[in-house]
Amino acid sequence: MPDLEARLASVTAEVEQAARDAGRDPAEITTIVVTKFHPAALVRELAVLGVRDFGESRHQEAQPKIAELADLAATWHFIGQVQSKKARQVRSYVDVIHSVDRPSLVDALAGGPLDVFLQVNLTDDPARGGAQPDDLESLADRVASTEGLRLRGLMAVAPLDSEPRREFARVRALSERLRAAHPEASGLSMGMSGDFREAILEGATHLRIGTAITGNRLLHG
Repeated sequence: MPDLEARLASVTAEVEQAARDAGRDPAEITTIVVTKFHPAALVRELAVLGVRDFGESRHQEAQPKIAELADLAATWHFIGQVQSKKARQVRSYVDVIHSVDRPSLVDALAGGPLDVFLQVNLTDDPARGGAQPDDLESLADRVASTEGLRLRGLMAVAPLDSEPRREFARVRALSERLRAAHPEASGLSMGMSGDFREAILEGATHLRIGTAITGNRLLHG
């Protein structure tokens, strides 16, 4: 735990500094610690250190892990791609899904209660997760009219070969446009271990940070 505590403290300090540099209140920013490939024991250690928001991305791993940790006062975020046929199962054990990207998934998640972010594809590759920017408005309308779903905002991953801050600025612009019709969709889920400072400078409200806090992954598969 000493190493874990030190990494968590270091990231927390960097987040707070980036927020101050952006003229923002650090309290506006939620750090989600991504615990995929790590055992439940690590989640418990993080909880002892005060972490309340955890992220998972693989249904077959997340479902039993979250069940094992049902006694924790935690908010669970699903940040990976969700198969429509698994959507109802995922909905049953998480509080937030960050990767809603198509109408069929919205329909499959109906019933909630569930907070959702629309994932934006920042590449020209349709195989990558995320909706195309031109499809966001209609997708947001569908979420807003679906029972039990609460539209929280946009989620994005900066492409590896890009300049992160420029990509995050694109997402912020898309968010501003979307909020004209959906003012409740004010969240920006963007920024990971290598680029969270740039994300904060562009208005990120939710960071998805794994290795910088958890260290190397302990489980594989």
